[in-house]
Amino acid sequence: MEFNEEKTLVVIKPDGAKRGLVGEIISRFEKVGLKIAALKAVKIDEKVATKHYGYNEEWFEKVGKKVKEFYQKIGFDPGEELGKLSNSEMGRLIQKWNVDFLTEGVVVAMILKGFNAVEVVRKMVGATYPNEAQPGTIRGDYSLESPLVANLQKKAVRNLVHASGTAEEARLEIELWFKEGEIFE
Repeated sequence: MEFNEEKTLVVIKPDGAKRGLVGEIISRFEKVGLKIAALKAVKIDEKVATKHYGYNEEWFEKVGKKVKEFYQKIGFDPGEELGKLSNSEMGRLIQKWNVDFLTEGVVVAMILKGFNAVEVVRKMVGATYPNEAQPGTIRGDYSLESPLVANLQKKAVRNLVHASGTAEEARLEIELWFKEGEIFE
């Protein structure tokens, strides 16, 4: 395993900000030794949110397929409305819900820096779906929402935090969320 100092993006989503968990979440990252290279509270527009979540056919197909596989895994019949959607259409619907959620209120975006920061942050945040996240992770300790309930309510899963999945993804997301003069070494 390689130990490289790297940067990663973390966004505390509107549910985390509304619930007053910003300080708690930030302190967890600082306690493990990650450094804050940038931090801001913002209300983003639909354009930024759409770029953040992805907006190409490959992304729509991948997300739609993942949702349908999840339904199959748990034995859920998506019914007339969702069941007739292609993978791409399902992906577009999920993206719309995600964009609506990310733009519904203030978010706190930050760049964290440290050795293997992407991997460390992903472990600390926990599984994407809070109902599957382990105790001790941010999502496991502070959220319990399931994707099935969210889909039935026609909304994004409220999972408190976004964390970049790879170093390359982090680089692209940092460029989207921060201007060069906002980042400090």
